[in-house]
Amino acid sequence: MTFRVEPLETEGCGARCPHVIAAEGVIEADTPQAFVDFLRQGGSDANLRRIVFFNSRGGNVVASMVFGHILRELKVAGVVGRFESGSPYAGECLSACVYAMMGAVRRVAPPGSEVALHRMSIIETESVGGDERAGGGRSDTHSPSTRLTRSFADQSMIAVLKRYAQRMGVNPALVGAAESLPPDSVHVLSREEMRRWSFATSQF
Repeated sequence: MTFRVEPLETEGCGARCPHVIAAEGVIEADTPQAFVDFLRQGGSDANLRRIVFFNSRGGNVVASMVFGHILRELKVAGVVGRFESGSPYAGECLSACVYAMMGAVRRVAPPGSEVALHRMSIIETESVGGDERAGGGRSDTHSPSTRLTRSFADQSMIAVLKRYAQRMGVNPALVGAAESLPPDSVHVLSREEMRRWSFATSQF
């Protein structure tokens, strides 16, 4: 995930326009520390507000929870949106991004922005060794191949996610809904679901 400062221009604000943080891309293991480092570098910006615009399709769930804890500790607000040519547009917060966003002290998903749940899983690669088969006076050596294995969250990990959601003021039923989805499906939250599960409002 990358971070940059963007001006949030409103009519008549001029040089005093507030600056916000645009967060784009995949949440990886080093993302929480990268965010802390970014804030330290931008500490001299008097116009910088603690508001992060998220535009992400997800990533590492554990890193997302760590990121969320940092957002809460620093009292950062979160908005689902992206910036293009200096202007804010609707964005997306999918899969693990939802867990990072949970940590924000205020969560906003403006009309047009998309928040979606996805069942957590890990895909690992496993090398399958070559073998030799003798026959007809010669041996055939078969090159090693790669096999993909996919595993899903166990009940203990789901319980961790539910406790985290509850601490962040989000109904743990949201986690249950995500983990009950078929493996490759994505569920876009309706406005009613976001309200019912206390995830986000549509405006500040």
